[in-house]
Amino acid sequence: MNQHDWASYIGHMEQILQLELDEARRAELLTQLARIAEMAAPLMAFPLDDRLEVAGVYQA
Repeated sequence: MNQHDWASYIGHMEQILQLELDEARRAELLTQLARIAEMAAPLMAFPLDDRLEVAGVYQA
């Protein structure tokens, strides 16, 4: 497991969103969040230059 405590995150989101999930749904969410974090890890680890300009804000 990565550095995130996904079980606590799910519990907090249940409270914030006023949801009641059963254990099977919690377990599936935990699996999916862990998968997403695993897929995102290489992108998040990619080094960026500190002097890289941020993207501009689109205004119509």
